[in-house]
Amino acid sequence: MLLREWVQEKFRQKLEAKREQQRAAAQAKIKTKAKPVIEREPPPRIVALVERYAPRRAGLAMTVLLLLGSCGFGIVKGGHLQDFITAVSDARNAMANSAGFRITSVVINGRKQLSQDEILAIGGVSGRSSLLFLDADVVREKLKANPWIADATVLKLYPGRLMIDITERQAFALWQEAGRLSVIADDGAVLEPYVSRRFLTLPLVVGKGADTQARDFLALLARYPQVNAVTKAAIYVGERRWNLRLKDGLDIRLPEQDVGNALAMLSRLDKEDRLFSKDIVAVDMRLPDRLVVQLSDDAAKAREDLFKDKKKKKAGDAA
Repeated sequence: MLLREWVQEKFRQKLEAKREQQRAAAQAKIKTKAKPVIEREPPPRIVALVERYAPRRAGLAMTVLLLLGSCGFGIVKGGHLQDFITAVSDARNAMANSAGFRITSVVINGRKQLSQDEILAIGGVSGRSSLLFLDADVVREKLKANPWIADATVLKLYPGRLMIDITERQAFALWQEAGRLSVIADDGAVLEPYVSRRFLTLPLVVGKGADTQARDFLALLARYPQVNAVTKAAIYVGERRWNLRLKDGLDIRLPEQDVGNALAMLSRLDKEDRLFSKDIVAVDMRLPDRLVVQLSDDAAKAREDLFKDKKKKKAGDAA
């Protein structure tokens, strides 16, 4: 019995020793795998508050906004804003066109002076434009900003038809001021610089303020065809009254008031006495009680010689 107990005791001691070795090995393995803990200083209070109360992914959103802001600042600072806007507009128009909203038909009513291509260019409508993203109000305002166009209507007829109705101003007169010659409408709007001979037959008005006063005065002058037919230009003097320059160079100085009666008198004098055919250079009608006629140099000299001859004859008769 003692031998058996001794053997069992030895076996138990060996088993415990083996288990102890296994435990020690396992603990050593765990210690080698454990990462060292790095201690750091606590963050500032404001950072801790932001980390605690800010929504999740707020940092990512702020980063994206910062990048977008930086890109936008670079675009504006570099002068590429208009190019960027154009690129975005072209991209969305391309998508709309591919979806079936391409402008396939354009109808323009009321045009006379402007061509269809000019009207579309003025309105900002190009081959890349789509009907879906075309702003009819913006196109209308662009058209009305052109001096030739008094009014415009823009209609979008889906899926691809554009209709534009315009009311054009009419070329009314040529206006000369400060050495510049322009074509104007009857309301005084400058339509374009005078570059085309097709406007050569328009009446000519000259002087500051003549552009806005021409309609009423030329309407009054048209009532006296005897005078109107020989008038080359109407000159607005001091923004108060008119002078007439006739085709043969004769100057007619009209009064500030009662211009209609002065024109009627001129018409009557030409019919009865052929006033416009006489050798004179100016007719002054500014005085209410008289008509002053200025003779040409040749006519004045001939008149002076005539008076001298008359005096000589009188002197001879007296002798």
